[in-house]
Formats: sequence, structure tokens, C-alpha cells
Amino acid sequence: MAPVKFDDIAKTSNEVLNDDYQTSGYQFKTKQKTSWDGAVITSAVDLFPGKGDATPAKLTWKLPKPLGFAAVCIDKLELDKAGGLKLEASSDKVTEGLKVECKSDMKNLEKITAAFTYTGLADTLLKLETKVCNPADFGCEVTRAQGPATLGVKCTSANLTAPDLGVRVTQGPLFASLCVKESFSTYAASCFYKVSDEVKCAANYTHGGKKSGSFTVGLAYALKSGTTLKAKLDQDQAVSCSVKHSLSKGFTLLGGVKYGKDVTYGLQCSIE
Repeated sequence: MAPVKFDDIAKTSNEVLNDDYQTSGYQFKTKQKTSWDGAVITSAVDLFPGKGDATPAKLTWKLPKPLGFAAVCIDKLELDKAGGLKLEASSDKVTEGLKVECKSDMKNLEKITAAFTYTGLADTLLKLETKVCNPADFGCEVTRAQGPATLGVKCTSANLTAPDLGVRVTQGPLFASLCVKESFSTYAASCFYKVSDEVKCAANYTHGGKKSGSFTVGLAYALKSGTTLKAKLDQDQAVSCSVKHSLSKGFTLLGGVKYGKDVTYGLQCSIE
């Protein structure tokens, strides 16, 4: 099994601290799978859109077999609220262990990127990403799983001599990670502990850089099947609370509040 990507090294703790917090705005989401070659359409409607939005909705299509062609998958064809377009396509049919991806904003050829991810080596992930029109503007990363640890290195054409480094270790209910970035001047540490099947705790802290001193501590509690409570505290003494409840299969409510300098709250209704 291939290890996680470099940007997912701290994912275990970030899921507790960042996911499922709807503390601002009101949103209605739907996801529908069609019979047209497995195509999926997702819509996210802001009930009170901001000024200048071309549409209150963001529409996203996924086409696993566009026009019946199975060699390429359109992972995302998105129309956002401002009227902008995004296209993401991929193929894993080129050769075993290799996935090729392409991204475009459907407007500027200079921004088209291509990525190549290779997982043909045991416990190793290799990735190269570059601008199609400017191959010198590239980024690459390598992650490798070694027992309970995963090691990673990531660099771009701008920091070849001082790449970003990362490590994560999982041992039973414990998880910890450390990422060193910005020419070894920023250190981001995170930890996670699974108290029980119902209770999970996590924390992160950043030393150095623009966010030096920032931290977040939080927990998630599975109250019962289909209902999860979450709470977290940030370095600015802001407290966020969230409740996610599944009314029935495919019908989920997510609500939350954030109390700090200002009080904000939000609600999301999701139907699949």
C-alpha cells in the first residue's frame, strides 16, 4: 500500500480539527449519481450569496467515463459562484502504478498543470507536477512508509537546496507528525489520540513563520450512530462547536457556532 501524499502527512489530526465545521453561512448541498456512464453531479447552494456572485450555486460534475471512454476520467468539471471554470482529469491506464493528472482553469493556457504519481515501488510514492507551458516551474515529492513511520520530502524549482521535510508516526491509538517548511524556518507539529471508538482528541502547533505561535486543540465525540459532536479552541481564544447528524441515509445536517471577537453560526443541509 502506497503511503500518503506529503500534504496529507498531518491529515489524521486535521480531520478532527478542521473537517465538518460549518460556523458561517447557510448552505444546501446535493449529490446525485446518474445512469449516464456513472456521471455524478454535485451542487452547493449558498442561501444568501455575496455581492458580485454570478450564481448562488457551485456546480460540479464528475464523469468517470466521458462519452463512454474509460481511459480518461474527468474528476472535476466545476462552475463556481463567480462564473469561473475548473477542469481536472486523470488516467491510470498508461501503465501499472502510474497516474497522470491534468488541471486547468479553462481560461489561461499558462496555468495548465500536469502531474505524474507513481506507486509502483513498494511502500513508496513519487510525484512530479509541472506547468505544461513552463516545465521549469515544477514541484516534486517523495514519501515512504517504514514500519509505523512515514517520511516525506517535497521541493519546487525555488527551494531545491532547502526542501520541505515531513514525518508521521502511528502507534496504536497515538499519532504524531512534524513538517519543516520555508527553508527550515517553520515547524508544524500535530498529534492525535484515539481515547475510544467514540472519543478522538487532536492538537497542532506552529513555530516560526507568519503563523508562529498559532495552535488548535479539539475533540470529536460520536454521541451515537449518525451523530457527532466536535469542539475546538484556537490561539485567539475562539471556541468553535459543531454538530453533525444523519436524519436518514443520505440526509445529513451540519450546524455550528464560533465564539470569539464576533459570534458566527452556520447550517448545512446535505442530500445524496
